[in-house]
Amino acid sequence: MSGRDSLARGVTPAQPGTLHARSATDGIEVAPLPGLTVRFGRGPGDEGAGGDVELHVGGRDQGVSRRHGELTCLEGGWTLRNTGQQALRLPRGRLLPPGSDRLALTAGYTPVFVKGSGFREHLVELYVVRPEPARPGDLAGTPPPAAWALSEDERLVLVVLGQRYLRHEPDPHPLPYRQTAEVMAFLRPGERWDAAEVARRVEDVRRRMPRAAGRSPAVPDEEPPEPRGCTPDHRLLTDLVAATALVPPDLGLLDAAGG
Repeated sequence: MSGRDSLARGVTPAQPGTLHARSATDGIEVAPLPGLTVRFGRGPGDEGAGGDVELHVGGRDQGVSRRHGELTCLEGGWTLRNTGQQALRLPRGRLLPPGSDRLALTAGYTPVFVKGSGFREHLVELYVVRPEPARPGDLAGTPPPAAWALSEDERLVLVVLGQRYLRHEPDPHPLPYRQTAEVMAFLRPGERWDAAEVARRVEDVRRRMPRAAGRSPAVPDEEPPEPRGCTPDHRLLTDLVAATALVPPDLGLLDAAGG
């Protein structure tokens, strides 16, 4: 799943209540039929013993259960239940522990993070078609405005800097420039990265963005101060996510870039 395919940008017109679900390697669209259940997880192993799922997530990550969760259509709409061994993480830090009560899904977009081995998380995007007429941002593949276009390098830097925003953590804040540079040096070992270089790349993006009022002063040659609190970087990242110029599937760049 690439950023341009994200359900955060909407879905094709369909019957109200239709569920779209997507992982990094799989996707499904199902009509709202009461009693219908869509199961997601790692699925059966090579031995083919049980654990069938309709949506595969986690690949070979043994931390993901074969059947990690269920999406069930009830009379009142779609619900999410954790049937795995580890918690599901929802926006704003809400956790859905194993065996907990079903959670009713709201119409529109919901990212769900499936905990895997160690610190790994695997994204499952959900989208329930709204009962009212589609809004412009609900149409499938609706790209962000041209003013929000990013180069590949800019996208990677901003994903590293703003990964907490893409993970929908509560009260997110940018990664410090120094730490962002360390991650970039790991992902791009043949390139020179330091805090000043990160700051220059971010400032280049900020100058082009529609929200020019949030622009910070010119970046000096010396190492810039680390971003803290409600800074121009916070406003920039918030705007980029709101405009779907950055979307949760972009987090996959952190794995892909590392080879």
